[in-house]
Amino acid sequence: MKVIITDCDHENIDIEKKIFSDAGISCELKNARTEDEIIELCKGAEIFIVQYAKITEKVMEALPELKFVVRYGVGVDTVDVKAATKHGIQIGNVPDYGMNEVADQALALTLAFARKIITMNEYTKIVKWDYSKSIPVHRLSQQTVGIVGIGRIGGNYAKKAAALGFNIIGYDPLFVQTKDNTYVTPVAFDELIEKSDIISIHCPSDGNKYLFNKEIFKKMKKSAVLINVARGGIVNEKDLDEALKHGEIAGAGLDCMESEPMRSDSEIFKNKNLIVTPHMAWYSEESALELKRKVAEESVRFAKGKPIHYPINNLK
Repeated sequence: MKVIITDCDHENIDIEKKIFSDAGISCELKNARTEDEIIELCKGAEIFIVQYAKITEKVMEALPELKFVVRYGVGVDTVDVKAATKHGIQIGNVPDYGMNEVADQALALTLAFARKIITMNEYTKIVKWDYSKSIPVHRLSQQTVGIVGIGRIGGNYAKKAAALGFNIIGYDPLFVQTKDNTYVTPVAFDELIEKSDIISIHCPSDGNKYLFNKEIFKKMKKSAVLINVARGGIVNEKDLDEALKHGEIAGAGLDCMESEPMRSDSEIFKNKNLIVTPHMAWYSEESALELKRKVAEESVRFAKGKPIHYPINNLK
C-alpha cells in the first residue's frame, strides 16, 4: 500500500521512514492541509497520516483509493469520521502516547495553584521576601480535586493526585469503580462543581462545548481553580475571563484554548490568576518519539491486514 503523510511540522520523519522501509512500504511526505491541496498532491494513497490536514467528505469522494487515516495525536477533529464510516474508511489515532505527560501537566498546574508558586515567585523577586502574601495555603489532604472525565489521562491524574493526599471525586458517565481505583469517589456533575477546590478537565470536546460557562463558574467555590489540559472549547473563555476578573473563581490553568495559537495580547491573558501553557501538555522527548513510532506501526498493521490497536470508527 502507498502511504502519504499529508502534513507534519516535526523536524524529520526518520522514525516513520525506517518503520515503513523495514515493512517494504513506500511513504511520502507532502505539505497538504487544505482540501484542494490534499486532492491535488495525495492521489493514489491508500493510507494517510495526518497532523492538521482536513480530511473531509469532499476529499474522500475525490480520492476513492483512501482506506485508512491515522492522526498524529489523540483528537480527530480534523477528520469527518461520520463520512469516513459511510465511505468505508477506517480512522485511527494514538490515544496513549502522551498519557503520562498530560496527567503530569495537570498535576503541575494543580500544585502551582495549591502552593501559590507562580504568585509567590513573582512577589518575592519583584516586591519583597514575605510569606504572608501567600496566606491562605491549605494542606493538600484538606482539599478536594474534582475530575471531569476519568479515562486514560483522567485516571492517571487521579492516581497521582490521590498519592499526594488529595481527596478525589470524579464525574464520568462511563466510569466503572474497581478495586484499583477506589480512591475516586464518583459523584454527579453538579456535586463535583460545588464541592471541588480544584477541577481538572479530562473529557473529550465532542458533546461538551462550553460545558464550563458563566452558570457553572457561579456555582463553583470562589476559592476554586479550574484546570483544562483536554481540549479548547470545553471552557467558554469569554465567561472564564469575566469569572477571573470578578473573583468568581480563584484561578485557572489552561494548556489548550478554543483558538490556537493565541495572541500574546489576548484579553484573557491580562488576568494574573491565569496560568497558560501553549498546548504542550502532551510533550516530552519520549512522547514525541512514541507518537511518530505508533502512527507508523498502526499504518503497517493496516497495510498488512492486521487489526489496528486504536480504531475510532467501527466498520461493518
